[in-house]
Amino acid sequence: MTEPEFAEYLRESRICGRVATARENNIDHMHGFVAGNEHLEFGVRWTREWTYDKVFQLMAERVGTSDDPDFLEGVDTISAEKCIAALNEYAHIFGQTVADGGSLLFATGHPAGLFPIYAELARAAESAGAHIVRIQEGDRFLDGDLRQIMDVVMFEQYGNLQHTHFPGPMRLVLEQAGAPIPDLVVADHGMAGFAASAGLRTIGIADCNDPGLFVSAEQGQIEVAVPMDDNVTPHLYQPVIEFILTRAGLL
Repeated sequence: MTEPEFAEYLRESRICGRVATARENNIDHMHGFVAGNEHLEFGVRWTREWTYDKVFQLMAERVGTSDDPDFLEGVDTISAEKCIAALNEYAHIFGQTVADGGSLLFATGHPAGLFPIYAELARAAESAGAHIVRIQEGDRFLDGDLRQIMDVVMFEQYGNLQHTHFPGPMRLVLEQAGAPIPDLVVADHGMAGFAASAGLRTIGIADCNDPGLFVSAEQGQIEVAVPMDDNVTPHLYQPVIEFILTRAGLL
């Protein structure tokens, strides 16, 4: 699949283009990030001052959301071209770490959508000789605990894998006694934001209502934040997985 064909697929599947996330939700989350909302800051340590206007412009530049400040309601957008450019960088970093025989930690706060991407990347990485960091499962977080399924760390609560923006699960992982420091963290949401702010090499995926990771990238913390809808039905991500593995030299 050529990049123009892939871009068209991303738009058709609504991974990019006119995505499901509403404009009003994007605006609300930008305000929440600036206000220090615990669920929206993603564990990102600020190295400069951020205002709503600065975050608004950053999201237009890095994600492709509308740069019209008077557009307050409706369907917002993610640029397929910006997504592909970021995916190329993501794949390069991932592929180089695997080629070097490095260690990787995979984690997600979006198990219903992004989990299959990381599971496939972990399988390919280990098959190619890289090392997967495995955690001590069961550390308590809120009313749940940490699980690692198919080499992907997630947060479980009341018997369900949880969608979470909190950085706490990654904090617990990195605090585990004797835990190896990964050469690369492959994650999203607060898992990625906290790891990057802790100084670990990190690559991530973020939706257009997730300004934290794009701020992290702008500050030089997370190495790349890929803009895409993070909760389409999982089978739609298969071409994304294939794109990453091909560009990483693993397919």
